[in-house]
Amino acid sequence: MNPAFSWNHLNQWTFSWVPNLLLGIFALAYLWAQHRHEWPASRTACFVAGLAVTFVAVESAVGVYDHAYFADHMVQHLLLIMVAAPLFALSAPLELLYLASGPSTRRALDGRVMRALTHPLFAFACYAFFIPFTHLTSFFNLMLEHEPLHDLEHVAFLVVGYLFFRVAFGRERGVALHPGLRLVFVMVAVPVDTFTGLALAMSSKNPFPAYRHLAPAGATPASILNDIHLGGAIMWIGGDALMLLACVPIAFIWVNYEMQRTRVLDAELDAQGL
Repeated sequence: MNPAFSWNHLNQWTFSWVPNLLLGIFALAYLWAQHRHEWPASRTACFVAGLAVTFVAVESAVGVYDHAYFADHMVQHLLLIMVAAPLFALSAPLELLYLASGPSTRRALDGRVMRALTHPLFAFACYAFFIPFTHLTSFFNLMLEHEPLHDLEHVAFLVVGYLFFRVAFGRERGVALHPGLRLVFVMVAVPVDTFTGLALAMSSKNPFPAYRHLAPAGATPASILNDIHLGGAIMWIGGDALMLLACVPIAFIWVNYEMQRTRVLDAELDAQGL
């Protein structure tokens, strides 16, 4: 049982070999592929930033207290799925893998299974199912009691977030949505976070019994419930705000896309003397 959090605890860190090993393997694989093919520095920067955010989410004070405070857990989840995952999507790892690999890997990436896994409908379905499932069912309580499941949950947040935002940003091969539809794609997902956050913020009792022994020393049933309400508000307000923030670059992409189309159409009309 952790002591109650104070701002003096911000310098606490936890170093677990499982997340560090996974981050190291991912980093080495990306950098290896980058050296095999010419690659924009901006995408590599996004990748490094995604690694940094992930490390902070699971190893800093956020990771130290993620089992003690539900609100802290929600901050961690938002960092993973709505900050780190979009950065990984902007780094386009599958596109880099395709360019740096041989024919057999490229055939696999172009195959039916990968096309299905990266399809916009599958990405949206995963997000719409995953968020409420991991926060509104007994799975959350089970995760609190089993650390390996917690590690897998972190990976799942990154994977689901990556699949969702790779569609939104459209930087990789696969089924491409019109920039305007990408904006709709993101906006339609906002109610998922709103519903999940509101359900938790309005809960009349503690839905996760594990917090009875995981909450910090001195916690009472009322303080645990208040913490859950705060976590729900973070999911609701913070999640919606980050989703709307992601819409900003997509809107710029859409405007630029329409401007380019207008220039092409004007050039065609000028060539025809119209």
